[in-house]
Amino acid sequence: MAQVILFDGEARENLLPLTHLKPVCDLRIGLLTIREKWSHYLGFPVSVVTQDYLSELYPLEYDAENYVINGAVLPSDALVALIRQMDINDAFLHEDQLVVAKLDQKQLRKLIDDEAIEELDAQDLQDTPFLKISSLTDLILLNETAIIDDFRLLSKMRKSMPLPLGNTLIGPADKLFIEVGATVQGSYLNTTTGPIYLSRNSSILEGCFIRGPFALGENSILRMGTKIYGPFATGPFCKIGGEIESSLFQGYSNKSYEGYLGHSIIGNWCNLGAGTQAASVQHTYDEIEMWNEGDEQFILTGTQSMGAVLGDHTKTANGTVFTPGSVTGICANTLTPGIAPRFIPSFAASENGQVGITFSPENAFRAAEQMMTRRQAELTLQQRLLLLKIFEITSDQRPWEK
Repeated sequence: MAQVILFDGEARENLLPLTHLKPVCDLRIGLLTIREKWSHYLGFPVSVVTQDYLSELYPLEYDAENYVINGAVLPSDALVALIRQMDINDAFLHEDQLVVAKLDQKQLRKLIDDEAIEELDAQDLQDTPFLKISSLTDLILLNETAIIDDFRLLSKMRKSMPLPLGNTLIGPADKLFIEVGATVQGSYLNTTTGPIYLSRNSSILEGCFIRGPFALGENSILRMGTKIYGPFATGPFCKIGGEIESSLFQGYSNKSYEGYLGHSIIGNWCNLGAGTQAASVQHTYDEIEMWNEGDEQFILTGTQSMGAVLGDHTKTANGTVFTPGSVTGICANTLTPGIAPRFIPSFAASENGQVGITFSPENAFRAAEQMMTRRQAELTLQQRLLLLKIFEITSDQRPWEK
C-alpha cells in the first residue's frame, strides 16, 4: 500500500505558536485537520516529517510508494486527480516550492539521510486550484472555503438525521447535516449564508442563533443563547457561549460565557474566563499588525480584521480584553481583567496589562492536568517533556528571567 507523508515546509515558522506542539498538518481549518483531509481524499495511511523534538510523538512511516506532500497544502479534487496519476520520481511545484513528490522507498531513505536523490521530473501547478496555509491569517481567511469543502466531503452519499421539532431552519435543507447523536433544541439555523454541519454527539442548547458556514466538532456544545456569525468551526470537546464571528477553535477549549470573539484562532486546551473578549477591527480601520514569532517582530497581516491567536493551554482571567492582532504563546495566562498585552510569550503571565511573570512548568503541568482530567484525558510523560522543551526554546521571550 502507498503511504502519505506530510512535511512541515517553510510555512511552519509563520504558524507559531500553533505549531509549537504539533506539525503543520495537524492544524484544523474547517471541520477537519489538514492530515484528516488528506486521509479522506486519498485513503492511504498518513505520517509526518516534522521538527526533531516532535518526532517521538509523530514517528515517520513509509512504504514502497510514498506521496511526500507539503503539510500546509489542502487537498482539492483537481490536485488529487493529478496525484493519482503520478509515477515514481514525479513532482509538482508551486511558486518554486514543493507541493508533492512520489518517491520509492530507496529515494525516500536517501532524502531522510540527507543524501543526494535522483533527479525528479518536476512540473508547475500554476493552473491547478488548491489552498495553502502560509500564515495565521490564512486560517481565518480560508476557513469559509474549508468548511464548505469539508461539508461536501463528509456529507457526500450520506443521509442527515432530521432536524427535531421546535427548531427553525432558514434556507436550504440540503445545506444542513446532523450526525447520529447530535442534538439541537429550540434554536435558529440559517443555511442561506453557508452550510451547517453538526458532528456526532455535539449539542446545541436552547436559544442559539447560527448563520453558516458553521461546523461543530464531536462532543462540542453551544451553550444557551449563543450567537454565531459564520464562518466558524470547532474541533472536538469545545464549550462555546457568547457571540462569535469568523473564528476557529482547534479543539478541547472553552469559551463558555458572554463576550465577543471575532476573527480569532483558539488553540487546544484553552480556557477563556467569563467576559473574555477579542476585538478584530481597529477604530481607525487600519491594517492589523500581529506578532510573528519566527521573525520576532510585529508584521502587517494584509487584513483589517484579525482578532486574537491563543496558543495551546492559554488561560484567561474573567474580563480579559484582547485588542486586534493579539497573540499568546504556549501555557500563557492573563491574571487580571482588562486589556491584555498584544503579545504574551509562552510560559508567561500578564498582570494589570503588563508581562513580566513566569508561569513555571510545574504550574503549567498542574493547570493542564486539571483541565484534561475533566475531559477524561491524561497529560503524558511525553507531553510533559515536550512542554519543557517549549519552555526552553522560548526562554529568550522572557527577558526578565535573566
